[in-house]
Amino acid sequence: MTPITFSLATCEFVLASDLDSYDKQTANHLIAMDETAKPLRIPPEMAIYAEKHEIFDLVQTLVMNLMVDKPEDPIQYLVGLLKRGSVEVPRVMLLGPPASGKRTIARKLCEHTQVIHITASNILKEDTDLTKKALQYKAKQQEIPGDLWIKLIQQRLSKIDCVRRGWVLEGIPQTREEALSLQEAGVAPNHVVLLEAPDAVLIERSQGKIIDPVTGDVYHITFIWPEDKEVVQRLERQKAVSEEQLVAQLMQHHRKVHALRKTYLNCLKSIDADQPHVDVFDQVLTYILSQHRSVAPHTPRVLLFGPPGSGKSLQAKLISQKYNIVNLCCGELLEAVSADATNMGELIKPYLESGQQVPDSMVLQILTERLSRLDCTTRGWVLHGFPRDLEQAEKLQESNFIPSRVFFLEMTDDVAIERVTLRSIDPVTGERYHSLYKPAPSPEVQTRLQFNPKDSEAQLLRRLKEYWANASSLQDLYPEAVHINADQDPHTVFESLESRLVGRLPKSLPDRGQNYS
Repeated sequence: MTPITFSLATCEFVLASDLDSYDKQTANHLIAMDETAKPLRIPPEMAIYAEKHEIFDLVQTLVMNLMVDKPEDPIQYLVGLLKRGSVEVPRVMLLGPPASGKRTIARKLCEHTQVIHITASNILKEDTDLTKKALQYKAKQQEIPGDLWIKLIQQRLSKIDCVRRGWVLEGIPQTREEALSLQEAGVAPNHVVLLEAPDAVLIERSQGKIIDPVTGDVYHITFIWPEDKEVVQRLERQKAVSEEQLVAQLMQHHRKVHALRKTYLNCLKSIDADQPHVDVFDQVLTYILSQHRSVAPHTPRVLLFGPPGSGKSLQAKLISQKYNIVNLCCGELLEAVSADATNMGELIKPYLESGQQVPDSMVLQILTERLSRLDCTTRGWVLHGFPRDLEQAEKLQESNFIPSRVFFLEMTDDVAIERVTLRSIDPVTGERYHSLYKPAPSPEVQTRLQFNPKDSEAQLLRRLKEYWANASSLQDLYPEAVHINADQDPHTVFESLESRLVGRLPKSLPDRGQNYS
């Protein structure tokens, strides 16, 4: 079999066979072939598979672990890493001043995500030689040396439960020096959360703390009270810290926190802790499940849905212009093919001229051919006007043209009628006008404006009825689609689209049915 090398970066196919028996001019012509001849196609499955399984990020994570741990046998190390079941697990540092609610949020976070809760006290409960050495310093009321403390943390995080399920470090690190030492030891968080609240609030909270001695859960006589009567009966007041001591602790925290912010600048999020703990937890969880922007090569594949007049064409144009991706309107594509002297053009021309719907099989053949071209494969695409119903959407999926983002532009029928029935076009300049939003600049232009028969109210109501009849099933097919209010200024709509276009989708929680023992 002739070996073939493929370079995705340059999209060149080179036959690496016996070139002595091969016409080199023909080979060079194939490599240099431009889009005006026969468009070069790349199977869409390649990019879809790579993005679906986050291959680039997987390789990056493996290499990062390799460089940090520096194993003697890299191959076996990587095999072992992949056998763990999950290379990318939650690794969270939860920081904040005293009484900011770190313990409560950390416990709820671990309960919700099944990650391992790590605190300074439970690190010292490990039965190891390092722990015994550290406890000797504690017994003498001496501070544990920094290098020993880092080894203790590293030792705990290297255990199989933390490796497979992830971890939340509560109140660790406390200083920039400690943070840098952890980085050197290969302890790198995915997310760092900093809880913040005014000192007056923290002082008030500190004075009312009560603890469940059985579970260690922290409650408060004013802010958090347990619902279980049995828990209420066994609550104990925490040994009170004087206001002077707490103020000193807060001052120490304020001195250190600025340097910690700088250390974790790229993955740190500050959250206001001066609100109900349920709201604080929701914000922390949302951030933990978010994914930082990936540097992986990404080819946008965008589907825009919406009723007539929702602005699909304008938003597609704005997206295309800003991100240099291919703007594909299905209707315009069919008209362009019809104008060409090709077999397919001749086949669909009668349908377009008579106003009949082009058969789905023909539309799909034309569309998939266009989406397979080099510009769409390498730059990405934004598609609108197709699919219009569930059957068309399923056929598009079966052809392996799977969108990476789906948007539904939403508006009421009344707004659609106002937008569509009052719009017109100047046949001389091609400029579009609207009786309310963009009237003709002069009587001369006004007299020559033309209205599209498709924009009549009767035709529009028919199209709206057709859209809403299929909208629900399309939304079910794309459950992760983003719904945008289209009854706004077009640039506001674009900002909403853009914010969800460039950001990564939140990650799902892993399956916790797995045995981690």
